[in-house]
Amino acid sequence: MRIDHNYLPQQFANRDSILAKISEVVRRGDFTLGKEVGEFEQAFAKMVGVRHAIGVGNGTDALELAMEALQLKGSVVITSPYSFYATTASIFRAGATPRFVDVRDDFNIDPNKIEDAVTNNTRALVIVHWAGRPCDMDAIMDICKRRGLFLIEDCAHAPGSTWRGKKCGSFGHFGTFSLHPLKNVNVWGDGGVVVTNKDSDAERIRQLRNHGMRNRNVIDFWGRNSRLDTIQAVVAHEVLNRIDDTTAARRRNAEKLTSLLNGIPEVTMAHEYSASRSNYYLFSFHAENRDALVGFLNHRGVDAKVHYPVPLHLQPAAESISKFKRGDFPVAEWCADTTVSLPVHDWITDENIKEMGELVRRFYEDQRGYRGLCEGV
Repeated sequence: MRIDHNYLPQQFANRDSILAKISEVVRRGDFTLGKEVGEFEQAFAKMVGVRHAIGVGNGTDALELAMEALQLKGSVVITSPYSFYATTASIFRAGATPRFVDVRDDFNIDPNKIEDAVTNNTRALVIVHWAGRPCDMDAIMDICKRRGLFLIEDCAHAPGSTWRGKKCGSFGHFGTFSLHPLKNVNVWGDGGVVVTNKDSDAERIRQLRNHGMRNRNVIDFWGRNSRLDTIQAVVAHEVLNRIDDTTAARRRNAEKLTSLLNGIPEVTMAHEYSASRSNYYLFSFHAENRDALVGFLNHRGVDAKVHYPVPLHLQPAAESISKFKRGDFPVAEWCADTTVSLPVHDWITDENIKEMGELVRRFYEDQRGYRGLCEGV
């Protein structure tokens, strides 16, 4: 694709600094929980505005470890049906039962529908800051406080995003992050981070990620092996140093593209609340005749993508929860049917943005002209 979501070759074209630091790790042989892991954890905690950040093997493990720490086995956990698979899968792997709540047109869980889903066995709420758009944290925090629910923030899309100036990940009992190569803070493989303000929770996550070890010779409980590699921590720390610039660039590009798409009748921009500041991990909007638009753009070298075409409740795996059917979560289904994502990362140029806006407009002008021609026959 000429205009691509994948920016890794440009991002790491100048990698001498990273390679020099990795060489030092190799020289020391400090590959497992080395000092660079601790340095990255401190920097990440500072970025989010929390007391603790714990590096783990990947973003899915981050979710699972947070749920293990809260001991949710046998309980009901509320979440969104419009997310990547890992969010709901992690609830299953924690031995809990997911309960879906529909989303709003901004792709995030609808706070007005959460309380109706709460039962006596509901112990936690897992929210997803989808595409980097913060959830409505005022309403969600109020519900969790009144109903006594644990809150886990799935921030895989949201490093640097804020609600009323406070970073995503700093609201809940835990915030979880992915360091997948295409995330805004990324590594050369896999990695994840769990953040928390509670000292005892942080200590439990540190033990859980490292076999439950108290020290070399004693384990307090059965944990797992999910440690962030020292080499990956080097990469992540280098990228983290640029997170403010990355977020600012994505927001500028998103604002420019939004201005070009506004006024196209067939396009609906997702609402961004005044309290919300998205990092635009994804630039997503709702489009009529979505699949044809995506094909039109792809054919012309624009990497238009669909995130995600099948909501979780309509996945075959969801049959283990309930016999869901189309219409159970209509807004999530509408999002799945209409959403398009276009690239707005740091390496997208003004010319790229102008071309994407013009192509979308031209597609719908051609569609309207074709419909008018057919109606005249």
